[in-house]
Amino acid sequence: MATSALYACTKCNQRYPFEELSQGQQLCKECRIAHPIVKCTYCRSEFQQESKTNTICKKCAQNVKQFGTPKPCQYCNIIAAFIGTKCQRCTNSEKKYGPPQTCEQCKQQCAFDRKEEGRRKVDGKLLCWLCTLSYRRVLQKTKEQRKGLGSSHSNSSSLSEKEHQRQHHHHHHHHRHSSSHHKLSGSLSPEQEQGLWKQSHKSSSIQKETPKKKPKLELKPSNGDSSSIAQSMDSGGTDNFILISQLKEEVMSLKRLLQQRDQTILEKDRKLTELKADFQYQESNMRLKMNNMEKAHKEAMEQQQAKNRELMKQVAALSKGKKFDRSGSSLLLP
Repeated sequence: MATSALYACTKCNQRYPFEELSQGQQLCKECRIAHPIVKCTYCRSEFQQESKTNTICKKCAQNVKQFGTPKPCQYCNIIAAFIGTKCQRCTNSEKKYGPPQTCEQCKQQCAFDRKEEGRRKVDGKLLCWLCTLSYRRVLQKTKEQRKGLGSSHSNSSSLSEKEHQRQHHHHHHHHRHSSSHHKLSGSLSPEQEQGLWKQSHKSSSIQKETPKKKPKLELKPSNGDSSSIAQSMDSGGTDNFILISQLKEEVMSLKRLLQQRDQTILEKDRKLTELKADFQYQESNMRLKMNNMEKAHKEAMEQQQAKNRELMKQVAALSKGKKFDRSGSSLLLP
């Protein structure tokens, strides 16, 4: 007996059957749990998480080391503008497809017209990158939902067929029992016949009560109308599911937009607090300098005034000495 081929996991290098590995990166179940696929905090692209604390992809980590913390893109509002005011995705799309247009889903001017090749994938709609990803996820969920509805419908039809066969078998068994009862009644006494009649009456009353508890699957028509009704119900359910998922995606996009706005507001508040702190620091330094200059000026003025007083005293003393000399010389003359 030939054994099935085993393939190595790209993470732990252990060998598993091909069905147990993931389609994209060929990972086993344990590695998929230990290293889940998450979205990058900055560029919003999916990547394999190496550790629980790692929330940004390798490319954004290199850009953060080289250019610093990114800013929100002026088109898509994704915090991935490392150089200038636009992210790399919007810059490349603008070079290739021209200026951005309004997205039909989020109503932001961040959708690039990719002509027929891009619109064919999203049913002819003009969507931005984030809305395109959410729309594809909705389509994938509807496909899985339809598969689940189809399998449940086939299971219900098989159950109804089994119930019908069981009822048919029970009917034949009851018919055989009644015929044997008629045969026995010819050879029994009237009292025995009355006892048998009571027993058969009880069993028939029980059998009449049991059809009330039959499942609702038997009430469905067995012709082609049942399939059309089921298809209409499936289509209505899938439409409602698409609408609900679209609303959920809109709510998620609005939440992301609110988070981005909150982050920008927090950054602006942080800058304002830094500017206020810098202004207060400079103001305190200026006041200290002014106080020091005022003190130095007062001290210099006091020193000058003291010098002036001393000089005035010296001048007064000199003037008195000159007057005394003049009076003495006048007395000595004949």
